[in-house]
Amino acid sequence: MHIANSCKPKAKIMSEQEVKNLEDIFEAKIARDEKIEPKDWMPEKYRKTHIRQMSQHAHSEIVGMLPEGNWISRAPSLRRKVALLAKVQDEAGHGLYLYSATETLGISRDELYEQLHSGKAKYSSIFNYPTITWADIGAVGWLVDGAAIINQVPLCNTSFGPYARAMVRVCKEESFHQRQGYEIMLTLSKGTKAQKEMAQDALNRWWWPSLMMFGPTDDMSTHTEQSMKWKLKRKTNDELRQQFIDQTVPQAEILGLTIPDKDLTWNEERKSYDFGEINWDEFWQVVKGHGPCNKERLQTRVEAWENGKWVRDAAMAHAEKQANQRVKKVS
Repeated sequence: MHIANSCKPKAKIMSEQEVKNLEDIFEAKIARDEKIEPKDWMPEKYRKTHIRQMSQHAHSEIVGMLPEGNWISRAPSLRRKVALLAKVQDEAGHGLYLYSATETLGISRDELYEQLHSGKAKYSSIFNYPTITWADIGAVGWLVDGAAIINQVPLCNTSFGPYARAMVRVCKEESFHQRQGYEIMLTLSKGTKAQKEMAQDALNRWWWPSLMMFGPTDDMSTHTEQSMKWKLKRKTNDELRQQFIDQTVPQAEILGLTIPDKDLTWNEERKSYDFGEINWDEFWQVVKGHGPCNKERLQTRVEAWENGKWVRDAAMAHAEKQANQRVKKVS
């Protein structure tokens, strides 16, 4: 077994007893709800699982800027433009926090970018759908960021320290995004007939993809069971999805909008909503790269990275020049 230790994991030949002792220490920390830090020994599978989830989260923040960034210049007022610009900037910051946290596990930023640009790494399926109208921006804020908050709040207590600390900061800003989206939907639903229809249309198109954001059902998920044991996750996919539905249905009622699910009914015994079957074929098609905007989103991201090379090169040259000047002053 390999060990993950500090920023650059080093393979070390160890006896079975030594490995067993380290595993016992690791498991005891998990059981006591103590944070695992980058300098601590950890199983290689724990390290790789966190790299996969944290990098996917970071990629989702970066790619998630694209469908909203397209609307900054088209937002209906200066106030909305400013709010949307601030949101996109927040998401860029979230991606950087998460990339930095992932790097503590011994993978470089360049490797993470290469995995995204090559299609090897995944990002949230929700960002492969188009934002057709202004109401879509409201629906993304209300539903997508609302789902993200439910998904991310438990991660503030995840077992890996750098991830947990990054999530505390991210969640504070996500709540602002969700409120902005709901406010857009409220304005539209209280507006003209055409505006309310636009809001309903956006809800119709974003409801089911938002439910898919929580991932496959627990019996179909290949990662949930182990992630729960390691306390990477605190709630299962199905638990989080149910929490989102129970929270969101009353909000839709306040808006005067109809959830597009004819099977949605309140279950008095469970004190939760029963809901219809999710189209998992659509989910897996999007995950495999066949969604409405998969190719467009990834191509846009790669082009932005390549077009920004001169800026990165200039920044590196400037930093090198400053470093040389400091050396000259000292000497």
